Amino acid sequence: MKFIHLTDLHLVGGGGLLHGIDPTQRLRCAIDSINTDHGDAEQVIITGDLTNWGDEAAYAAFFAEIKRLRIPYAIMIGNHDDRATFYAAQPDLPRDDHGFAQQLLTTSVGPFILTDTTTPEGHHGRYCTQRLTWLDQQLTAIDIPALLFMHHPPFAVGVRRVDDINLRDDAALFTVLDKHRAKVRHLFFGHLHRAISGSAGAASPSQSCAASSHLCALMWRGNLIRHKATSTFRPMGS
Repeated sequence: MKFIHLTDLHLVGGGGLLHGIDPTQRLRCAIDSINTDHGDAEQVIITGDLTNWGDEAAYAAFFAEIKRLRIPYAIMIGNHDDRATFYAAQPDLPRDDHGFAQQLLTTSVGPFILTDTTTPEGHHGRYCTQRLTWLDQQLTAIDIPALLFMHHPPFAVGVRRVDDINLRDDAALFTVLDKHRAKVRHLFFGHLHRAISGSAGAASPSQSCAASSHLCALMWRGNLIRHKATSTFRPMGS
């Protein structure tokens, strides 16, 4: 089974630029590539930060582009999104009983569990008791191990700025994942704007992919990694 993982699109309303690039044009290029070269994929999963400011114009631009996909897609939100504005733009999109943008997808290789780690508190992630209960119920009900998708990574990756805004409820999350260790095949996340992979407790193995918008350059200063946005051109998928 083949699926496409997109993340951190950061669209700006009105066709505006961000860090010197056009995020809408980059998404358009990604969708063109998927439609042309990856029609055999079963799903596209988008792990949040659809917009940069969470505004109506940016969501209008996002949905205008994403609806051009010729294969099924599922959408998550991230810390740069606004849940209320997101659902105002598309009220029929899936959500759980408490209004969080969470869902379970059935695929040819088993369930995909899509979570909502956003919080109005700031750019860090939260996974409250209501969301943890939902996740526990999904994992309890399935018989085939799942792929788990989040926006915020639930562990440090060594880049100070993004580690400061990762998931704050990691201990509670891993309590649930430890309980269902055999039911989580792989964890996918966004937020970092970088492609990384490794192992992390019950969610082993884990990985993120590069953002379709700007990358976060790693700049070494002694033993400290600094975070900086970069608009350096790179081919899509690299």
